[in-house]
Amino acid sequence: MAKHRIAWLPGDGVGVETMEATRLVLDALNFDAEYIHGDIGWEFWIKEGNALPDRTLDLLQKTDCALFGAITSKPKDEAAAELDPSLQNKGLVYFSPIVRLRQELNLHTNMRPCKAYPGNPLNYKDDIDIIVFRENTEGMYGGVEFHPIPKTIFDALCEHPKMNKFQRNGLDNLALSTRIMSRQGCASIVTQAFEFAKQFKRRSVTVVDKPNVLRETGGLMIRTARDIAAKYDTPLWETNIDAQCMWLVKNPSDYDVIVAENMFGDILSDLCAQLVGGLGFACAGNIGDNYAVFEPTHGSAPKYAGMYKVNPIATVLSAKMMLGWLGETEKAKVIEEAVAAVIAEDSVRTYDMGGSAKTLEMANAIVAKL
Repeated sequence: MAKHRIAWLPGDGVGVETMEATRLVLDALNFDAEYIHGDIGWEFWIKEGNALPDRTLDLLQKTDCALFGAITSKPKDEAAAELDPSLQNKGLVYFSPIVRLRQELNLHTNMRPCKAYPGNPLNYKDDIDIIVFRENTEGMYGGVEFHPIPKTIFDALCEHPKMNKFQRNGLDNLALSTRIMSRQGCASIVTQAFEFAKQFKRRSVTVVDKPNVLRETGGLMIRTARDIAAKYDTPLWETNIDAQCMWLVKNPSDYDVIVAENMFGDILSDLCAQLVGGLGFACAGNIGDNYAVFEPTHGSAPKYAGMYKVNPIATVLSAKMMLGWLGETEKAKVIEEAVAAVIAEDSVRTYDMGGSAKTLEMANAIVAKL
């Protein structure tokens, strides 16, 4: 019997190809695991009206963690138009399966390392090593949205004086996305950031929000961060999201651990990813108390599907994160060293790095360095 049971979720588009490449690396490591395929992605939305079928959720309950490739995701109206004709006009609404996974499994901590490996021609600077902690289940991505706004909610909102300018527009002309944050959610993600900084002797933790405008939700995050920081020796820095983006471009090496709510963390992690080569190098872990889903942060890139063109390193590094979470720290270290060696050697480059190597060629180059 295998030591680990892994839910294998390729998704669609280039996710299938980068997962195939990653499997070559894991097999070469003799990683003792059983891989159990799970259905997820656009194909199942079109055919079944559910991009994350219940059978896949059931499967996850029987595994230790999951490795996820990529999925196609489209706006509400476009998604509805692509449904099988037999499913149209039945009130089905597309919801991102990865966001649903985070919420259903309470994967509250999104961890996104952004590290500049020496020799990468895409590095903005060579001394960048930032890790972004993003709250994963609340905030602007919580999914509590309305269009049109139900009258009961609209009437309640109109008790606020700043709703005066919206009252004359009419319900059909208004859309509402909420930013709901809890003290517990803020405390959890900030604590994760400080614990990581303490364990790995990081220099600082920077909390990023916009409390001068988003006074209630941003204020809650900043106040909670200060309370948590008082329990640690690591310094706490506080910045606004707009200023933080500017400072990351100007002085990225000044920052070490960054923590933010859901949407701001998403924005910052993509910016940090570009500083170290782009989404082809951006890995992530969605981590809960008892389960985790690991993924590259890039999308499914439908225009490249089937071409075996994209860089698989982000998915390989996601697998490295998975091994670390499972306690296979030596194997995780070996994967990262092999990736770093291939990047430094400058003989195998995918298209994003200015070369012509295919997805599986990059994987085989990493295997050769294990």
